[in-house]
Order: sequence, then C-alpha cells, then structure tokens
Amino acid sequence: MAELKFEIVEHLITLSENPKGWTKELNRVSWNDAQAKYDLRQWSPDHTKMGKGITLTNEEFAVLLKELSNK
Repeated sequence: MAELKFEIVEHLITLSENPKGWTKELNRVSWNDAQAKYDLRQWSPDHTKMGKGITLTNEEFAVLLKELSNK
C-alpha cells in the first residue's frame, strides 16, 4: 500500500475535542501534493493520525455553505 502524504495547509475550525485529545476539525488539506481541499475529520493531538472524514472541493464547499445559509 502506498504511503498517504498530507499537509494541513490551513486550519479553519476546531469543532470539538474528546477526552483523549482527538479533535474534530475543518481544515484545508493537500492530499498527495494535490491542490488543497476542505476536509472535515478527527485528528490525533499531534496530527499524525486521523479518523475517517469527508473532503470537499471549493465548488462543493460553496454549495454546502449556500444551502446551509438558506436554512
């Protein structure tokens, strides 16, 4: 299995933290040197491990924000 390369380019929001220090965050993350995308997932305290999450393009994130603002 190929190594997954990532870089948190911009931290946007920390939504919560569990008792073990893992945080649920919205960040802009570059995966395997690609253009950064919006990413929502849990991260270990040192950001070396991550949980499952979702990644959105700029366009998808814009649609999500627009729809949420209409609610």
